[in-house]
Amino acid sequence: MDIKEIMEQMTLEEKAEVCSGGDFWHTRAFERLGVPAVMMTDGPSGLRKQGEGGDHLGMLESVPAVCFPSSAAVASSFDTALAGELGAELGEECQAEDVALLLGPGLNIKRSPLCGRNFEYYSEDPVLAGEMGAALVRGVQSRGVGSCIKHFACNNQETGRMVSDSAVDERTLHEVYLAPFETVVKRARPWAVMCAYNKVNGTYCAENRLLLTEILRDDWGFDGMVVTDWGAVKDRALGIRAGLDLEMPGGTDRGTKQILAALEDGSLTEDELDLAVENVLSFVEKAQAGSRAVAPDLERGYRLAVRMAARSAVLLKNEGGTLPLAEGAPVALIGDFARDPRYQGGGSSHVNSAKRSNPLDEAPAGVVFAQGYREADEEPDRALIDEAVAVARAADAAVVFAGLPERYESEGFDRTTLDMPAAQNALIAAVAAAQPRTAVVLMNGAPVTMPWADDVAAILEMYLPGDGAGEAMVNLLYGRVNPSGKLAETFPVKLADNPSYLNFPGEDDRTEYREGVFVGYRYYDAKELPVRYPFGHGLSYTTFAYSDLTLGADAFTEGGELSCALTVTNTGTRAGEEVVQLYVAPPAGMRRRPVRELKRFAKVVLEPGESARVTFTLDARALSYYEPLLHAFFAESGAYGIEVGASSRDIRLHATVAFTATRSLPRVISAYSTLADVLAIPAGAQMLGPVLERMAAGAGVAAGSDDVEGARAMLAGIQLSSLVGFGMIGEEQLEGLIAQLNAAQAAAQTE
Repeated sequence: MDIKEIMEQMTLEEKAEVCSGGDFWHTRAFERLGVPAVMMTDGPSGLRKQGEGGDHLGMLESVPAVCFPSSAAVASSFDTALAGELGAELGEECQAEDVALLLGPGLNIKRSPLCGRNFEYYSEDPVLAGEMGAALVRGVQSRGVGSCIKHFACNNQETGRMVSDSAVDERTLHEVYLAPFETVVKRARPWAVMCAYNKVNGTYCAENRLLLTEILRDDWGFDGMVVTDWGAVKDRALGIRAGLDLEMPGGTDRGTKQILAALEDGSLTEDELDLAVENVLSFVEKAQAGSRAVAPDLERGYRLAVRMAARSAVLLKNEGGTLPLAEGAPVALIGDFARDPRYQGGGSSHVNSAKRSNPLDEAPAGVVFAQGYREADEEPDRALIDEAVAVARAADAAVVFAGLPERYESEGFDRTTLDMPAAQNALIAAVAAAQPRTAVVLMNGAPVTMPWADDVAAILEMYLPGDGAGEAMVNLLYGRVNPSGKLAETFPVKLADNPSYLNFPGEDDRTEYREGVFVGYRYYDAKELPVRYPFGHGLSYTTFAYSDLTLGADAFTEGGELSCALTVTNTGTRAGEEVVQLYVAPPAGMRRRPVRELKRFAKVVLEPGESARVTFTLDARALSYYEPLLHAFFAESGAYGIEVGASSRDIRLHATVAFTATRSLPRVISAYSTLADVLAIPAGAQMLGPVLERMAAGAGVAAGSDDVEGARAMLAGIQLSSLVGFGMIGEEQLEGLIAQLNAAQAAAQTE
């Protein structure tokens, strides 16, 4: 395709038509110009290709495909190579089905565990979400198929999702909610970005020039296509001016008419329209260049789904070596999910599975089954529970399969509770009372409360494990596979502990992100709140020791790098994998920051007794927060803790590095600035630091006290203008001092 030539031949109406889809899943074709229609489909957990009709809630049938573990599960693997392998497999299926663009992955941060779509998102942590997302996008696009990251941005709830306004400050926006998108755009160069339904700070994402142009294109260098979420468009012409290219779904002329009317009244220029047209045609051109396979290898995809589910599972608890189970031992499998597991989420990610397994069919000889509850049950059925208790008591061990029914969590609505159905909680409590070797296998898209957690011997979190659920669970329970997943989100003790509790889902279609950057473990660790299971937690059937953390230098400067290395040893009797997590603990500074933040991670495979040296490299960005005064990421000079551990609450090794910033913050000094403001500037500290010390010492003597620290803290709050009022300096001296301080600041900014 010669895009420039095609655009020269296009009429204004055709240019307007390019910017709307041809139907529910295709771009618009222009036969006379040689522009074909290309197809896009959901989603990151498996291909959801539909025929002539289409819907965005997963209600209509789609082609048979492989349902892979949900993103919540994949993130728990902490394995970017595995995410890349999944992406490549999804790309293969897209090729075979002549699909040009896969709508995913979802990169939204898990602000609240109540978000009904959390199973589609990776993590509460932006670094983990960004790394896993970038790996999946690279995998998909390695097969000549595009990936569309979503939902841009601050789409963190389903309640009022079409109209809600996410009110979030600049620092939190960049540091937490935009960071995963930034990582994927810069590291993986996705073909497309999907704008979200909601508003951000009063402006719909589909019309938000700050998001779609100034940040996405100008700051991050995105050169692909921006497409709406299905039905997200409000004012089509305003969207084009903001940086929105393609409206989906298509099939009507509404958008075309709006664009033509805006061209006619001058509120939209042809040059602005041409930018959108070129981006859509460039996408079509890339789509046509991709090769196509003959047929999808669904059996190969299923085998990958089994392996992924096993490698993503998180062993939360395992007392007394309850797991793994002994092959051939009498074991009771209990619960409706044992024969019909909850394996995928609801809504647009719903896959028409070609093949799937369940634990009961995959279990070895020697197991007995009791239903325990019906999937639809809310209240306990005493007869079913009594039967389950009898079966459990007669066995060597019991495994209860439980979790959240699909009616509890889905696209389109949020949860109202973290509790599982009362029928399931009552069953688990009763079985645990009868059988001390009781294990619980959970199938859920997001955290749940566990009132029985202290009473059961083992808990295995599977999230939504995909088509291979049955095989993967049995392989894990019997030790054929060693669990190696870690939680990508915190499991709180109760819902009220969550930092967004009082502000989710908001009121009057407005949600205030008052917790700021303190999302997930950043909040729980800063508050020192007890949690059920912390971020990064996960056990194994073996044990690991950490030792010998060394840094490449005692200090480094902005623009440089720091190497960090440590040794991990498998101290148990089984081969296993450990996720090594590196956190940065910032010093106290002008801005309040989390106690620690995940910055690097690696998954290490070790045989019994084997050791491996793990190396990470840090730069200034890894030490940074987003500074509103600079409108950029910034790390203050100071001593930073380098912490390595097995979770955010299990830090095994610690070292300290001195960091020197080459930039200073652009503080503007006025007569109303305090002495503390002035002392935060190097020139100010040099000029007025000795003055403050003399004042503090004098105040202490006058008060008959030697508390110089207290006097210093009190005096630091004095405004410069007060120095004139106290007769310490004159008005002209004050003006000269302010001019001198601001000149020093300006000079520092230009260095």
